[in-house]
Amino acid sequence: MRVCKGGSAGPMQPSAMSSVVASQLGARMHYAVPRFLERSGRLERFYTDICAGDAVADVLRLCPKSLRPLPLRRLIARTPHGVSRDRITTFPGFGLHHALRRLRARTAEDVAEIALWAGARLSARVAARGFGRAGVVFGYNGECLELLRAARSAGLVTVMEQTVAARDLLERLLDQELSAFPNWQVRPATNRFTRATAEREKAEWQSADLILCGSDFVRESIAGSGGPHDRCVVVPYGVDARFAMPARAPHDGPLRVLTVGEVGLRKGSPYVLAAARRLGRRATFRMVGTLGILPAQRNALAEHVELTGPVPRSEMAAHFAWADVMLLPSICEGSATAVYEALAARLPVICTPNTGSVVRDGIEGFIVPIRDPEAIADGIDALAANPQRRRDMGENAGARAAAFTVDAYGARFMAALDAAPAGGRRPAPAETQRS
Repeated sequence: MRVCKGGSAGPMQPSAMSSVVASQLGARMHYAVPRFLERSGRLERFYTDICAGDAVADVLRLCPKSLRPLPLRRLIARTPHGVSRDRITTFPGFGLHHALRRLRARTAEDVAEIALWAGARLSARVAARGFGRAGVVFGYNGECLELLRAARSAGLVTVMEQTVAARDLLERLLDQELSAFPNWQVRPATNRFTRATAEREKAEWQSADLILCGSDFVRESIAGSGGPHDRCVVVPYGVDARFAMPARAPHDGPLRVLTVGEVGLRKGSPYVLAAARRLGRRATFRMVGTLGILPAQRNALAEHVELTGPVPRSEMAAHFAWADVMLLPSICEGSATAVYEALAARLPVICTPNTGSVVRDGIEGFIVPIRDPEAIADGIDALAANPQRRRDMGENAGARAAAFTVDAYGARFMAALDAAPAGGRRPAPAETQRS
C-alpha cells in the first residue's frame, strides 16, 4: 500500500495489510519480528547494524576462533534466519564501530552514552534511507526517535516496542537498591546521560501511534511516567521448543532452586541470598549468569549459592533440567525471557510482579512482592512440602508455555500491528488477547 511521502501527508490509512519497515540494533529475540513480517508477506525492509552475510562480518570470520573474544563471536553469529537477504539493509561499518565502543566501555555512564549515540545513529540512517512502499514503521525504545518522526511526517503509522519499564522507574528502583545494599555494586557517579535517555524515550512515546509492551508492568510504568497509556498494548513474548521438557521424576534431597540472569541488584540477588540463609539445608540454590557484584558480596553469596557465571544459551537446558523451581525476584524487567523458558521446562516459577511474567499466582507458581525474602522462602517451603502441588504447578507451567510459543507471539504481534491507529486518529486497544 502506497502512502504519501513528504510534503503534505495525505489521508491516513489503516495499518492492516500495509507493508512494514522494521529496524533494530543487534539480534533481538533472534530476529523474531522481521521473521514474522517476512512470513506474512508484509516485510518491506529490515534495517539493522550488522549480521551474517555482511562483508565486514565475513572478514571477521577469518579471525581464528581461538582468538575471537566473546563479543566478536556474538557479532559474527548474528543470522536472521527466515528473512530474505534482499530485504535486509545493514550498516556494518557503524555496527563494528558500535561493537568496539562497547568493548571499551568501563562505566555505566560510558554504556549510556554509547547507547544514546548508537540509537540515534541507526534511527537517523534508517530515516535517511526511506520507507519504500511501507505503510507502517516499527522500532525499539532508545533507537527509533528519528525514524518515527520522519515516518509520521510522511503519513505512515508509527509503532514501537518498549522493551523494559520506563527509564524513570528503572532508575528510581535501582537507586533505592544501591542505597539499601551499598556494598553489592559500585555506586556510579552521577550519570550525565540518564536524563537524556529518559527524555529520548518519552519523545519516542509521543511520536508513536502504538506502543507495544511485553507486560502490564511495562505499560503501567509508562503511565506512571506521564506517557500515553491509551496507546499502549500488551503483547507478551514467546518461547521456542528447545526448552520444552517432559514431566520431572522425583528425587531425594532438598529442593533445587534455579535463578537465571545477571547476578546483581536489578535481578533481586540480595533477596535470593536472604532466602537461602532462611532456608538453610531445606533448599539448594544455583545462580546462572554474569557476576555483576563486588568480590566481598560474591564470596558471601557463594557460601549459600552455587555461582556458575555466564553460560552459553545452548547449555541452559541442562540447568533447567537440574532444577525443581525457578526463582526470579527481579526489581525491574520488561518481560523476562528466562521465565518463559522455565515454564516451557515445566518448572514452577516464583517471581515478582516487576518481572513482567505471564505466571499466574497459585497456578504456575507464586507471585511474591519485591524485596520480600520471607515470601520467597515461604513459597519454596510450600513447594518442598507438597510434591504433588509442585508437580501440578509444573504441568500447569508446561501448558502455559504452550500458549506462549514464538508462533503465538508472532500472531499477537501481527494482530496488534493491524489494530494500530491510523496516524493517531483512533485509539489503540487496551491489550491483545491474553489467554
